Amino acid sequence: MKIGWKKIAVMAMAALATTTALAACSSGSSSSSSSNGKTTISILQGKVEVNKQLKQIATEYEKTHPNVKITVSSIGGGTEYNPVLKTRISSGNAPTIFSLAGPADAKQFSAQAADLSKTKVAKAALPGTASAVQIGSKTLGIPFNIEGYGFVYNKEVFQKAGIDPTSIKTYDDLVNAVNTLNDKKSELGIKGVFALPGKETWVLSDHLANLYIGQEFNGNAKKMYDSKSMKFTANEEMKQMIDLQNKFSIKPVMQMDYSQQVNQYFSQGKAAMIQQGDWIYPTVEQIDKNFAKNQIGMIPIPVKGQEDKLPVGTSLYWAVNKKKSTKEQKAATDFLAWLYTSDAGKKDVVNKLHFVPAYKGYDNFKMADPLSQVVFDYSQRKATTGWAFPAYTGTSWDPNTFQPNLQRYLAGKQSWDKTVKNSIDGWKTQQNK
Repeated sequence: MKIGWKKIAVMAMAALATTTALAACSSGSSSSSSSNGKTTISILQGKVEVNKQLKQIATEYEKTHPNVKITVSSIGGGTEYNPVLKTRISSGNAPTIFSLAGPADAKQFSAQAADLSKTKVAKAALPGTASAVQIGSKTLGIPFNIEGYGFVYNKEVFQKAGIDPTSIKTYDDLVNAVNTLNDKKSELGIKGVFALPGKETWVLSDHLANLYIGQEFNGNAKKMYDSKSMKFTANEEMKQMIDLQNKFSIKPVMQMDYSQQVNQYFSQGKAAMIQQGDWIYPTVEQIDKNFAKNQIGMIPIPVKGQEDKLPVGTSLYWAVNKKKSTKEQKAATDFLAWLYTSDAGKKDVVNKLHFVPAYKGYDNFKMADPLSQVVFDYSQRKATTGWAFPAYTGTSWDPNTFQPNLQRYLAGKQSWDKTVKNSIDGWKTQQNK
């Protein structure tokens, strides 16, 4: 996931937190795009947890396309993606392929992003998956994948506690399960029911808030981005969910980051469940492959009026730099088309990247891990809600108003009423400015 998530992508496991940078092209359009007769395309992307896999795929592609050289740079581990991209652009070292996180990024980088609407890969994308990065008739990005999130849980812990996770449909069901798990903590060998990473601002501001604020906009990021007001009518339900996780979480919440939540606590059986998504699978697998494969599942976060629906959407999009030469742009779109539409590429998308595809032609595929399979299954039966939060990732409202206000509440330094008021007022003055 922005991923923080701020982008989903920036929240990656500690082992991959260091920015990896290989040689990258300058933003010139002539000799810089060619090396030893090869066309070089550089990728700068923000989903650091698939850094290793993308490099492997690039090497695989080069073997069957000997006239192309691909370099990969991945930004994450607490480093914000957009400032790095801006620096690369301003310094004349802009990448060929880069990532966008939603409407704000599409607007901000429209001078660099080519219109991909007529490309093979854009035409293969599932309907609506690129709507957040469309401006007028132009499609400035194509989706990485679709992702889903909820409560990722420990199957063994739930079984020992006598809880059927699929029976948790409502908030009251969740409270009953949480109380049972908490009462049996010692017996189950867990330190807490939840592991809430209060240090990671995006966990509440993006993913959790999407379930409540997003209702006003039918989960549509573009609709929310264009709106001049935000009512936050379901704020009391969000408060309930924050309070529940906070009360029954491993402490101290405000000092816990993503790595501790996923690596230290959940992957080592110390938390019964965590609010996260299918993107955590590669991290968990590296820590304990057997646990990842056999002992984890995911259920929707129970939301009034949206029971048993999983929030599914696209957090990141591939963009192609229109400032590059025509030859380099074509090499970039050819690679993206190969990745998502060729037989070899499709296998890599599912089995190497562990992506739930946002493209046609994957009906006969089985997802490579249990979390991706949950997202795929909910998507296939259309039991999903949309992602509205890309409307504000990349805007000033999220980091300057929403995130700090939510953290002040979580830390007990501010009332919920003030948190809500500040958030609503801030939207009116900051959004789309």
